[in-house]
Amino acid sequence: MMGDADAKIKIAVIEDEEVLLDVLENKLKKEGFEVFSARDGQAGLELVRSVRPDIILLDVVMPKMDGFEVLSRLHGDAELSKIPVIIISNSGQPVEIEKALSMGVKDYLIKAEFDPQEVLDKISHQLKATGRGPVSGAPQGGGPSGKGIDPKAFKVLLVEDDSFLRDLISQKLTKEGFQVLQAVDGEDGFRKATQEKPHIVLLDLILPGLDGFEVLKKIRADQGVSGMPVIILSNLGQKDDIEKGLRLGATDYLVKAHNTPGEIIDKIKSVLAKAY
Repeated sequence: MMGDADAKIKIAVIEDEEVLLDVLENKLKKEGFEVFSARDGQAGLELVRSVRPDIILLDVVMPKMDGFEVLSRLHGDAELSKIPVIIISNSGQPVEIEKALSMGVKDYLIKAEFDPQEVLDKISHQLKATGRGPVSGAPQGGGPSGKGIDPKAFKVLLVEDDSFLRDLISQKLTKEGFQVLQAVDGEDGFRKATQEKPHIVLLDLILPGLDGFEVLKKIRADQGVSGMPVIILSNLGQKDDIEKGLRLGATDYLVKAHNTPGEIIDKIKSVLAKAY
């Protein structure tokens, strides 16, 4: 019940981008929310009708039924129309945002600028407005942040075949001031590592052609770049995979679903601060 202070706050996340959905689910669960998810508009609408969440995070561009159609259907139900909705916009175009706000959306997030603290702040604001009170929303982590480094002095190679995650991290790194190189497969990643000699490599494991483990082996065997810091960023979070990556010489190992783009960049800064 909405007035029960002991009840977990229920959040429905309707988002078709798997990487972003995983990050959102993990972060919200860590904050103590009960999280329900769907990867298309039709399933999302059914989820909302079944779960009756306290707040909805709604992607705009989705299969089967887009976010605007979901909003329209919600508005046709007297009870569901009362649930605060925060949209997730791919483009952040004013016309898209204005249309959503005109349909009763309370706030919006832009995928390219995804920041978990902003998500928590916006959720907290909406929950206060509905009488559920604030959420903790304190930034997670801490530890070495690499604040003393000058990003403009460093070149980062991002080897990642998922276009959404590659673009998201690349944009964030560029905003920080880093020089960013990209590769979408293992062969190109190794070639750019040896030819461009970046200061650090962010390396996916599941890649077309040469996988990340093989790329890491080749980097460590090449005298010209063998000392280059390499951070593995993968969906493979099993103990054996992590141990294998570290045994082959990875500087660190991050699991995609457990780390936001901001946390990934903090780790890059921390490793650079130690290495240089």
